[in-house]
Amino acid sequence: MKRQILTVVSALTLAAISNIAVADHPDDAALGKDKAVGCQGCHGADGISAVPTYPNLAGQKEAYLVKQMKAFKDGTRKDPTMNAMAAPLSDEDIAHLAAYYANLK
Repeated sequence: MKRQILTVVSALTLAAISNIAVADHPDDAALGKDKAVGCQGCHGADGISAVPTYPNLAGQKEAYLVKQMKAFKDGTRKDPTMNAMAAPLSDEDIAHLAAYYANLK
């Protein structure tokens, strides 16, 4: 029983550290702000869209944003505009954008 508890505690600690490591790069958000200029036309200058059909990005979870942008990039999520916008993004670009929008409130 002690071994199971230790395993669960270790796994939770590792997961918490991983989440902190993703969001703990202050430069990511700053670099993402520069990249976000191309997103502002649809998603708004502050990540809040003025058009109801375009989603708000401000305050979304970082991991969610990464997952969605990668899905647009690889074509598993279909939207002609977003597929084209995500196609040239590197994994670093996606991480920076996700950090930027996740940090907006």
